[in-house]
Order: sequence, then C-alpha cells, then structure tokens
Amino acid sequence: MPGARPLATEADRERLVALLREHYAVGLFGLDELDHRVETVLSARFLDEAAAAVTDLPASASPGSASSAPSAPSSGPPRRGRRRRGHAHADQPAAGWIPTSERFRDPSTSTVMRVWVDPADQSRHYVPEPDP
Repeated sequence: MPGARPLATEADRERLVALLREHYAVGLFGLDELDHRVETVLSARFLDEAAAAVTDLPASASPGSASSAPSAPSSGPPRRGRRRRGHAHADQPAAGWIPTSERFRDPSTSTVMRVWVDPADQSRHYVPEPDP
C-alpha cells in the first residue's frame, strides 16, 4: 500500500471553508453551491475528500486576494503573484496540503520525498516520506 490517506483535521476544514467563503463573497457561485461545498468539507473524513470541494476553483477568489487566512486582515501591502507554481522542501505537510501519488528520491540526500500540493495556490511541496 503506497501510504495512508491523511485524515481531515479541524484546521483543514476551517481553512477550506474560509476559501469557499471568499469565492462566494466575490460571486463565483451562489448560496446553494456554497452550502453543498461546505457540507462536502464538513462531512469528509479524509483530507483529499474535503479538498475536492475547492479543486475546481481558482487559487484566489479575486485578482487582489492575497490572504491565505481570510479571517485575519492583512496589515502589509498585498502580495503579488499569488498563483505561484513553485515548489519547496518542508519537514512535514501543512494543514490543507493534499498528498499526490508522486514520489522521488532526492539525489543529494537519497531521501524518498512525497509531493504535496497546497490547493490554495497550487504550489508543490516536497516532504520526506516516513521510514517504513
């Protein structure tokens, strides 16, 4: 078996629901669609099931949207280039990241890495796989 599916945590659900609310607020879908998507997130047991509610949405709700935590207003200038598609190394996956089936061996360390995607901005992150 390639690995266990991560369970959706309360933090994952809160982050995904906040993202849905942003998209609803700018009119990308109506109240019925919001209700349906929120229900999907809240009833999901696994992270990939919860994230399915946002995978077809743009990375940000509006061109000027830069907040990954919509409930906290930004005190600094707006960030540009929100739809970055870079990659980064991380010691462990962050809340809301979705594991992919992609794995590779880091040539510099020989560590097996798993690729995770942040659904908020589609960025890719390389996280070491736990030893079997």
